[in-house]
Amino acid sequence: MVNHQTMGERAAHLSPEDLAALRENLHEQRLFRQEQLRRIASAPRAEDLLRRRSAAQAEVHVKLAASARMVLADVEAALQRIAEGSYGACHLCRRPVERERLMIVPQARYCGRCQQVREAGR
Repeated sequence: MVNHQTMGERAAHLSPEDLAALRENLHEQRLFRQEQLRRIASAPRAEDLLRRRSAAQAEVHVKLAASARMVLADVEAALQRIAEGSYGACHLCRRPVERERLMIVPQARYCGRCQQVREAGR
């Protein structure tokens, strides 16, 4: 089990203002993705799309929905980490995720170095 105080100390590079801005950004992303998924769900079903559009367009529609669900899950997980006090610590090396990285990708789970290692391994 990870000691939250230790993690909080490691993530101390985030000021309370940074954390508030990141939380707000994540809430906005959550609302955007939820609305995106509502619009996709209210669109005609895949079978209807296939009849009216090309198969490629239907595939894009399905992939867009999958991507939106994935991002929404990442955003929800980041909000949960904030609530638990573990936000800002890399899931692999447990070092702080760079502030600049979190400002660009607030749902980031990994520091830049570990993210590069993960992407290189694919």
